[in-house]
Amino acid sequence: MEMTRRDMLAFASALAAVGLIGIKPAEASTELLEEAINKFAGGMPESGGVSITAPEIAENGNTVPVEVEAPGATDILILADGNPNPDVATMHFGKLAAEQRGATRIRLAKTQNVVAVAKMQDGTYRMAKREVKVTIGGCGG
Repeated sequence: MEMTRRDMLAFASALAAVGLIGIKPAEASTELLEEAINKFAGGMPESGGVSITAPEIAENGNTVPVEVEAPGATDILILADGNPNPDVATMHFGKLAAEQRGATRIRLAKTQNVVAVAKMQDGTYRMAKREVKVTIGGCGG
């Protein structure tokens, strides 16, 4: 069968319609979140020793300010458990770092937890979690 221009346009329109009807990006599952934490920390870390500063309610999920602090950390991993890809950022701190603190703006698809995992100088891992309520999703939601 030979495809005409009209057939090709009909096929492309059908593909576009399927894309607009509701095929949305998958949400990060608990498994993806745990996998990312295990890859970074080698297991589930203890709570405490890390603080997350983020708004309780974010008007717009496109730019949510997040600050993490973990005194004595060498690395901090930031994750968003409701995004299609939970990894957000990894921060590394050298020996001459005055503080083990970092700030960024992240995109959140919906109301979800922001998770921070810190590798401490003594080799242990610590974790904190904070829920951010999003009124307008930043990932097409």
